[in-house]
Amino acid sequence: ISVSEDLGCRRGEFSRKHYGSVELLISSDADGAIQRAGRFRVENGSSGENTDYAPGTWHRTDVHLENPEYHTRWYFKYFLGKVHQNYLGTDAEKNPFFLSVVLSDQNNQRIPQYHSILWRKTGTQKICLPYSPTKTLSVKSILSAMSLDKFEKSPREIFHPEIQKDLLVLEEQEGSVNFKFGVLYAKDGQLTDDEMFSNETGSESFQRFLHLLGDTITLKGWSGYRGGLDTKNDTTGTCSIYTVFQGHEIMFHVSTMLPYSRENKQQVERKRHIGNDIVTIIFQEGEDSSPAFKPSMIRSHFTHIFALVRYNKQNDSYRLKIFSEESVPLFGPPLPSPPVFTNHQEFRDFVLVKLINGEKATLETPTFSQKRQRTLDMLIRSLYQDMSPDLHKGNNMLNRRSFSDVLPESPKSTRKKEEARQAEFVRLGQALKLKTTVKGDTTTNLATAGFCKKEPWESQSFCSNFPHEVVCADSWGQSLLVSTDAGILLIDDGQPSVPVFDKTLQIKQMNVLEALDLLIARTDKGKDSRVLVFRLSAIQKAIETKKMIRSKYDCRENKLERTKGCHLYAINTHHGSELRIVVAIRNKLLLVTKKYNSLNILTSTSLLSSPESPVEEFQYIREICLSDPPVVMTLVDGPTGDSDNMICVAYRHQFDLVSESTGESYRLHHVETNRVNFVAAIDVYEDGEAGLFLCYNYVCQYRKVYPFSGGSPLIQPSAYDFHFSWNQVPYAVVCAFPYVLAFTTDSIEIRLVVNGNLVHTAVVPELQLVASRVRQKNL
Repeated sequence: ISVSEDLGCRRGEFSRKHYGSVELLISSDADGAIQRAGRFRVENGSSGENTDYAPGTWHRTDVHLENPEYHTRWYFKYFLGKVHQNYLGTDAEKNPFFLSVVLSDQNNQRIPQYHSILWRKTGTQKICLPYSPTKTLSVKSILSAMSLDKFEKSPREIFHPEIQKDLLVLEEQEGSVNFKFGVLYAKDGQLTDDEMFSNETGSESFQRFLHLLGDTITLKGWSGYRGGLDTKNDTTGTCSIYTVFQGHEIMFHVSTMLPYSRENKQQVERKRHIGNDIVTIIFQEGEDSSPAFKPSMIRSHFTHIFALVRYNKQNDSYRLKIFSEESVPLFGPPLPSPPVFTNHQEFRDFVLVKLINGEKATLETPTFSQKRQRTLDMLIRSLYQDMSPDLHKGNNMLNRRSFSDVLPESPKSTRKKEEARQAEFVRLGQALKLKTTVKGDTTTNLATAGFCKKEPWESQSFCSNFPHEVVCADSWGQSLLVSTDAGILLIDDGQPSVPVFDKTLQIKQMNVLEALDLLIARTDKGKDSRVLVFRLSAIQKAIETKKMIRSKYDCRENKLERTKGCHLYAINTHHGSELRIVVAIRNKLLLVTKKYNSLNILTSTSLLSSPESPVEEFQYIREICLSDPPVVMTLVDGPTGDSDNMICVAYRHQFDLVSESTGESYRLHHVETNRVNFVAAIDVYEDGEAGLFLCYNYVCQYRKVYPFSGGSPLIQPSAYDFHFSWNQVPYAVVCAFPYVLAFTTDSIEIRLVVNGNLVHTAVVPELQLVASRVRQKNL
């Protein structure tokens, strides 16, 4: 994998302020009397006075649909029209649940996988499990992977093919595939919704903006998505604006195209549609200096997001400002600074992606999510009740057969009957899929982008036929230093590999710190394990002079004292005035530091005077005892320096924060499941304060860690904490701002740091992450 993008978030550049700050917005009438007030998050693309944020930095952040349908509508995509199993059971609290399992070929890459969906009243959970021809999965093991271990009634298989129709209805509760957005035209100086809704026609620049958004369509006889407009009798106007964007149909409710009434000052017919849209675009005429629009000018309890668009004739550009009701979770893409677009096609793509993401985010607010949960609960319970008679009668539509029996190896005697049942099941599923597609309830054209752009995660081949098994690696300049079963090699694009150490030195973990002229490595295992430190310049010199390749016996001078028997180490990722290494030896932590100043940075003179081994420059500070050996370890830099640095450790069923100065530990997060597989704890600095992604099993939790207060860190739930589930169990998680990437055995799942939303899944057979890199600042 090539060196990852500049990991700005680790250096405190990541700030939620880029997604706006919450303000109380008050609207008053002409006499100054307060009409309405509301709290909205305002995104203006500006950085605020107090940050050193450089304009244009965020323009490179790519524009992505979050949780796109072609990644999330699993039942429609992977199950419908294929042989699969559906089960019904009740959990320990007597709540019914449904489970669907299909063995599918992941994107025709010849990687068979089980896709599983668990339908519960709280929502759906989706996971992928690897297929093994020798190890058969049981339904209980699938449910256990989804943290459902206790049942009131064990799951039974539903044979009835009609169940597919019901499960499709459950999936549709995830939110609409098609969208209706309001577009309200406001003349310069208009400050009330009555004035805005009373504009009979729009200006020339407004017409151009509508033309940019989509096509003008005639409503009478319209057969596509209608967004609640009348397509028979012209009662909602004769024409409208419509488009298809990345597979989504969008109907715009344009104020000047909806019926106008001279008698009705409030224009109820127009407000009926636009007031019931979650998202509304306000196109405001006039200069930027004219009175600003505020969401409180619009009387609607339903609209949660307003996109304010202004057109500037002088430079033919559009300016964008976004208001989101404060309960709406953060959603991307963040506005560029300044939020001015001269490329109209890019502006259209940005606006549509922002509005679709905004509507999806709004559906997660308590108002909508509680309503959705009630609907889901009601649907699941009524479906369960419909099937209850079958449960008690022992009807053949519900069967106790084990999961393994449904696989092709079932006995011949039952195969004929099973084949007939499966054929009927598939026929009904395919008919249902076709009907749904024709009806327009599915994304029509999957993953097509609005305009051709290179995605940031496109891969490049670095070495196409590497013959050795890789243990670990790190990048060194344009090369890669790789620990393999044949020794430590330096490989470069298209060049033969250069041996650096022979295979007697088995390195299991390494860090190349070019700015400090250091290689840190952990060797072997068991009693012989050690942390070694080398000068990169000495290694480079040995390579250039073609000196003999070193063995582990040549590295005695490079061993850090007291590190014998270590099984893990961690270093601080954004070095302040010192490099810190924490070494774990069973349940003991060793804190070692290396002080440096500007003179210590590479210069030709320091190279000449420095001894070959840098061991003497490291200083042992203290030892900390833990209750158990850590499985995962990350250093967290406190905001003020030495006294509040922390170590995040994972062991048993918990993540703890350990104070480097006192050795005291504080519980950060307890994992409730029976089995826990710790993956990572990743430090993400936001406005100089630490946040942590805690990754275990399928789960990723974001926790903000506040500075120490009177000796202990403030670990309390924050409005910014969130969690999400990966679709597959990752073995490694890496943060490459603005993305967080999970690596599984055959895929890379890419989500956003700010909210955990999925933006892309790349299928890569037999994948192994060997190195990821934070690009270091000059120290």
